[in-house]
Amino acid sequence: MNEATATQTAEVVITGYVASTSLADDADDTWRLLCDGVSGIGELSDEFANTHDLPVRIGGKLELLPADHLNRVETRRTSFVEQIALILVRRLWRDAGLDDMDRERLAVSIGTGLGGGDALVAAVDAMRAHGHRKVSPMSVPMIMPNGSAALIGIETGARGGVHTTVSACSSGSEAIAHGWRLIVSGEADVVVAGGLEGPIDAVPIASFSAMRAMSTNNAEPEQASRPFDRDRNGFVFGEAGALLVLESEAHARSRRAPIHARILGAGITSDAHHIVAPTPTGEGAARAMQKAIRTSGLTAADFTHVNAHATSTSIGDASEASAITAVTPWASVYAPKSALGHSIGAVGAVEAILTALTVKHAVVPPTLNFHNPDPGTELDIVAGNARKERNDYALSNSIGFGGHNVTLALGRP
Repeated sequence: MNEATATQTAEVVITGYVASTSLADDADDTWRLLCDGVSGIGELSDEFANTHDLPVRIGGKLELLPADHLNRVETRRTSFVEQIALILVRRLWRDAGLDDMDRERLAVSIGTGLGGGDALVAAVDAMRAHGHRKVSPMSVPMIMPNGSAALIGIETGARGGVHTTVSACSSGSEAIAHGWRLIVSGEADVVVAGGLEGPIDAVPIASFSAMRAMSTNNAEPEQASRPFDRDRNGFVFGEAGALLVLESEAHARSRRAPIHARILGAGITSDAHHIVAPTPTGEGAARAMQKAIRTSGLTAADFTHVNAHATSTSIGDASEASAITAVTPWASVYAPKSALGHSIGAVGAVEAILTALTVKHAVVPPTLNFHNPDPGTELDIVAGNARKERNDYALSNSIGFGGHNVTLALGRP
C-alpha cells in the first residue's frame, strides 16, 4: 500500500490501552508517576547479575509478576513474553466491549525483539544437562517470535490475520503502524496492536556492555539514563509490555466507544547504513518523521511535540536530535527512557500510549537527568517538572538496530 492510498482513507482511533512498566502495573499509574518525575530504575536483584560478574547491575524490573495472574499450566507452557501477552490482553479485552464484533474484521499486530529467548536458553540448558528427552514439547511455541501474537489472536478470537513485527527497538511502533494500515486499507475494523519483550537477562547485558552501549553507573541507578545530556554514557534496560485497541472511527462511533487519541499516520524507513549505528546525520529518522507527517495529511508546522526514542547513547541521541531539528525544531521533546529504561520490542508501544496521553491531557512529563545540554543541540527538551502544554498533534519516534526507523503521528480525540 503506497502513501497516497494510506492518506485519510479511514480515520483510526485508540479506544483502549493497557501497559505494565518498571514504574507501575498500569498505564495510567505509569503516566501519573512519570509526570511526578519518578524513576523506575534500580539495582538488579537477579542472581545472574552476581553469578556472571556483569559490569551492569541496574535496570527497570517489571512491576507485573506473571505467577500472580496465571495458573501453573499456563506458566509452564509459555515463555515470559507470552505470559505478559496473556495477562495484558485479558485486561484489554475485558474492558474493550468488543465481544459481539465480527471476528473476521479483527486482526492482531504485535512487535517483539527477541521473543521467547528465555525459553530457548532453558531448552538448551535442559538438553545439555539431561538429554533431549528433557526438552519440553512446547519449547518451539514458547521460543517462536510470533508466539505472543498467536496467543493474543486465540484469546480474542481474531480471524482477520495475526502479524508479528521484529525490528529491534522499532518493533512495537512498527506493529502499531501495520495495524493502522490494516484499518486504513479496509482489511480490518479493529486491531489489537502493541509491543512485548522478554525479561532483563545476562546475555543481552553482556553483549550490549561489550559494545559499550550500556550505562555502568551502578552506584546511582536512577541517574544512569540521561537522554540528550552531555554526560550520558549508555542506555539502561527496562522491562515493559503494552497493548492498544486500534479501531476505525466509524466502528468506534457506532458502538459509542471511548476515544482516547487518534493514529493519524505512520512513517517507516531504513538507513541502509550499519547494523548497530544510525546515520550520524539522522537522515533516516528524519525521513520517517516526514513520512508520518505526510500520511497524516497535515504539515510539519502542525506537530508541536515529539516523543523521542532517545536511549541515552552518545551516537543515537545526537543522530535523533539532528532529525528532530531538521523536521520539527520548534517542538517540545520528551524522553521517557530516562525514567522507564529501554524495553526494546515493547518500548514503541509503551511510548505510543504515553504520547496519546500527552495530547489527551495537555501535559508533557519531565525528562529525568537532563542537566547539561549536549553542545550543538538546541531542542526544547522538557525537564525538571511536568509542563502544561496543549499539543493537538505529536510524533513518536522509534529507532532500532539494523537501521529501522518508525514514526507514529498522533492527535487529540
